[in-house]
Amino acid sequence: MRTAEIKRRFLAHFEANDHTVVPSAPLPAIEDPNLLFINAGMVQFVPYFLGQVPPPYPRATSVQKCIRTPDIDEVGKTTRHGTFFQMNGNFSFGDYFKERAIALAWELVTKAQSDGGFGIDESALYASVYHDDDEAVQLWKRVAGLPDDRIVRLGKKDNYWSMGIPGPCGPCSELLIDRGPEFGADRDWDAGDRYMEFWNLVFMQNLRGEGTNKEDYEILGPLPKKNIDTGMGLERVAYMLQGVNNMYEIDEVRPLIDKASELTGKRYGVSSGRTAESAHPDDVRFRVIADHVRTSLMLIGDGVVPSNEGRGYVLRRIMRRAIRAVRLLGYEDKALPELLPVARDCMAPSYPELEKDFERISAYAYGEEDAFRATLRQGTTILDTAVTQTKQAGSTVLPGARAFELHDTYGFPIDLTLEMAAEQGLSVDEDGFRQLMAEQRRRAKADAQARKTGHADKSAYRDIIDRNGPGQWLAYETLRTDSRVLALLRDGVPVPVVVAGQVAEIVLDKTPFYAESGGQHADAGVITTPGGTAEVVDVQRPVKGLVVHQIRVTEGEIGVDDTADAAVDPEWRLGARQAHSGTHVVHAALREVLGPSALQSGSFNRPGYLRLDFSWRSKLSDSTRSEVEEVANRAVRRDLPVAVRYMPLAQAREIGALALFGETYDETVRVVEIGGEWSRELCGGTHVEHAAQIGPVVITAEASVGSGQRRVEAVTGLEAYQYLARERDLVSQIADELGAPRNELPDRIAALMQRAKDAERELAALRAKQLRDDAAGQAAGAALVGGVRVAALIAPPGTSGGDVRNLAQEVRGHLPQDQPGVAAVVATAGGKASLVVAVNKAGVGHGLSAQALVKAALSGRGGGNADLAQGGGVPAAQADELLKSVTAQIGPA
Repeated sequence: MRTAEIKRRFLAHFEANDHTVVPSAPLPAIEDPNLLFINAGMVQFVPYFLGQVPPPYPRATSVQKCIRTPDIDEVGKTTRHGTFFQMNGNFSFGDYFKERAIALAWELVTKAQSDGGFGIDESALYASVYHDDDEAVQLWKRVAGLPDDRIVRLGKKDNYWSMGIPGPCGPCSELLIDRGPEFGADRDWDAGDRYMEFWNLVFMQNLRGEGTNKEDYEILGPLPKKNIDTGMGLERVAYMLQGVNNMYEIDEVRPLIDKASELTGKRYGVSSGRTAESAHPDDVRFRVIADHVRTSLMLIGDGVVPSNEGRGYVLRRIMRRAIRAVRLLGYEDKALPELLPVARDCMAPSYPELEKDFERISAYAYGEEDAFRATLRQGTTILDTAVTQTKQAGSTVLPGARAFELHDTYGFPIDLTLEMAAEQGLSVDEDGFRQLMAEQRRRAKADAQARKTGHADKSAYRDIIDRNGPGQWLAYETLRTDSRVLALLRDGVPVPVVVAGQVAEIVLDKTPFYAESGGQHADAGVITTPGGTAEVVDVQRPVKGLVVHQIRVTEGEIGVDDTADAAVDPEWRLGARQAHSGTHVVHAALREVLGPSALQSGSFNRPGYLRLDFSWRSKLSDSTRSEVEEVANRAVRRDLPVAVRYMPLAQAREIGALALFGETYDETVRVVEIGGEWSRELCGGTHVEHAAQIGPVVITAEASVGSGQRRVEAVTGLEAYQYLARERDLVSQIADELGAPRNELPDRIAALMQRAKDAERELAALRAKQLRDDAAGQAAGAALVGGVRVAALIAPPGTSGGDVRNLAQEVRGHLPQDQPGVAAVVATAGGKASLVVAVNKAGVGHGLSAQALVKAALSGRGGGNADLAQGGGVPAAQADELLKSVTAQIGPA
């Protein structure tokens, strides 16, 4: 049974039992500061379990995409774990509890495949329960007919579930399958291979506090309602039903191993008969490739892009481990163009959007491989320098600090460093490297802990909702409301009153202010009460259902329970509407000109200004940029209608509404259309009624913001007019200065630039002649150092890089050619010093190397060859030290 069919049957079973089918949340855990990625099926339902938000349905079912990355370096060493996996789940929010959960699970697992079940042999099934959960034991006997010897009681470590952080928890009961004596001893519950757990039924009823491991944490108290949360590992069920031994052999993974084997000429399965601890390195690499390529596909599909921080860094690391593993198997060409389409074909039956979006996904992936291949070349050069310096120092151990620098700064994997150092007869100080890595992890853990405090600080906002319920948000309907002050906070602490000069947060029972979201800046305006006036400087939604205004009190005082006149600045809102609709228009124009792969990956707009990030690999030409601008303005001139519709998320996807990657959407979504299908996007922002109200759209900038990502900036409405007016005034000023008509300005400016270039060339020729004239004198003053003539000098101020090289070669040419000679020249510019070293033929024959002298003086930086090399980047104040370093390397005076 294919994995996609297992997923379909699971959802169909629970839908038939009155569960709402909920789509998987995107992998990035955007709404939970404790998590980088969704790591369990229940994460998107946490607010319902905690009672923070009323659940929109009493029962739900989903197949959630998950990522777990605590030990990426361990992936592939066993056949049981990977980074990406799928968790089938069914959930009850205060509806049914233990008995119904057990009955539903047992029915699906044991029902015949011809009747839509999984058809697993009942005699092979066991259940584990929390050691003192007598109720669960009795239910397994009554509902499933399990005898006592197939029910096992286990402790808190195995059968008491939590997310690993403060939050919902409770005792659980697991369904196990006996895989037979070849996988372990009889009734050896800890072996992990024979009695494999594949479905965990969590009886979620408590709230846990902080802790250090799976057993050491405090139970804070009961949840508002008893809930059910189950998790069935889709990959585990797949290899049970497909007759294979592990997740790497199922239909969604094994084709990647087979393709990697085809590319490399290596055979998978060398570890057959070995223990996990002695797995053959090639098998580990095959599994790393299969797991990481699939994971990369899913992460990019959900909007994560490679970067040097956060989720993007995790993705980059995963991709680079896969690319490196292919290389270590002997395949030197680009691998992802061969492997990623295989992963797409494996996963598309379950996630058809991957096929539709593959052009964008592959652009990021292939670009990252290109960048890493360049990194490997650069890292190899740096490693070679480090190896040379280590050998020159008489050591056979590469310092851990250099290995860490290669890993952390250049993305050079440690095992590649180990391998390449060994090829040159060196070992690596792995203990020093691991210590530095541990320090980095401690810093990252501290950062994660800091994120948790932000999560805890929301309790004051939740208290407001508990007391008053969600407020009325009327930003779409009106710019003014008669309201009541529900709460005031300063530094997160409730206060009864705020006075003139203070900055505070205010919560109203109803508000017309737009809270910042979807890239749109919050509204500005004024809140007036009988006793005071406040300027609204920001509006946010710290928790779902609550709008919080940051205010600066300008007059009098404002107190809790005051009546309030809340008024949005109409000019501000008009400009914001123009900019947000303008963002949609520019996005549609980009897609019309560049094609459908130019998809938005982020945006920001405030009154009169917008910026939009989109997927594209190269700079837009001037003509392309002008074409995008023209398409946008033609849409404005046609006065395309702007319509807002609410519909189910599934329907929005069917009609092609575009969504921002990585965002989480409710079941009912707001679709904004400009010109019907020409621009159709999911959006919660404020918009104009007709495109002509946007006013002119002027693109002011276009630049790169990362690998495979570009950004356009534009102005709209009155701000666009003002921008064009400034451009007009600037052109007029230039025309007046040059005394030329506007239409002649390009030719006149080109002529001036040519004259400037001619003057620069003449000046350069004069400078070069002066340097040549000085070269003989500098060579004549060369010192004798260890039998070598050394001319060390600092170039005159303003000497260009090319002139410095010429000077070094000129001086070298004037040194005696029958005697070893070195010319070392340092130039300073922009606060930095650069070094050029030239060695004559006699010097090279004497064993001197310009490259070695430069790299030693610059701590590994620089490049060249034995007779000419250069480098730089150190502070200008070190100019004298550079010359002294070169001289000291040659020998004593």
